[in-house]
Amino acid sequence: MSDLWDDLLGCLALTPGSAGFSYLGGNQRLSYHRLFGGQLLGQFVQAARLACPDKAVKSLHVLFARPGRADEPVRYEVEIHHNGGSFAALGLIARQTQDVIATATVSMHAAEDGLDRQTVPDVGSLPGPEHRVQLDLLPWETRFLVDLDSPAVRPPELDMWMRTPSMTPDVAPAVLAYATDLTLIGTALGPVHGVSQLDAGTAFASAVTSHTIWFHRPLRTDGWLLLRQHSPILAHGRCFGRGDVLTEDGALIASYAQEAVVRFKQHAGV
Repeated sequence: MSDLWDDLLGCLALTPGSAGFSYLGGNQRLSYHRLFGGQLLGQFVQAARLACPDKAVKSLHVLFARPGRADEPVRYEVEIHHNGGSFAALGLIARQTQDVIATATVSMHAAEDGLDRQTVPDVGSLPGPEHRVQLDLLPWETRFLVDLDSPAVRPPELDMWMRTPSMTPDVAPAVLAYATDLTLIGTALGPVHGVSQLDAGTAFASAVTSHTIWFHRPLRTDGWLLLRQHSPILAHGRCFGRGDVLTEDGALIASYAQEAVVRFKQHAGV
């Protein structure tokens, strides 16, 4: 796990590019058939943070234009549309050679005090270590009660608990953004009889088209976090899902949503 973790942290350590607000990001050394979208999400967060270091990312909306290649670093170009005393608005482009592989819009916010309230269901109890699940693309501990690899019919819901190794707090938003990209398609497939996320590339083809994350509070990922997610619809070759991220004591720290293409080679029963 330490090699995968170090590899991810290395990818999130962007280096300055040759001109203006541009940065280069390396790629994970994975057997995955294309760049993992979570890597791009995390690197977008880091590029925005480097361009406006006096503010934190408040929201990130990414459109994935085409698959990225693992054999070429990703160049992030940042255009600062506005940078005021409290808020900043950025546009970002991720390129390889001359191809745009993803674009992002980012809103940033300087820290300030204000009324603090929330309305969310209780997080419940952390599942015991017997519910630990190893996910190849997440190099840290995860636990959940639902088996995303099972073809049995289940509700399109998932409570995933996660805890990363210790790290510097400034990288935590990028790591969390990375984590939110992995399990929403599997969640959406729950009501589909005889199919699970293991059938990607055989029973169906899938690709994320857009992903948004909102950061509500400062956060760390080296304590237990609950990613509580739900997919309300799978239709017309697309699925949609959304989730909240809560601490073990119930503080809502982030929310996210994702749309993806899911095309079945033959229609399965629902």
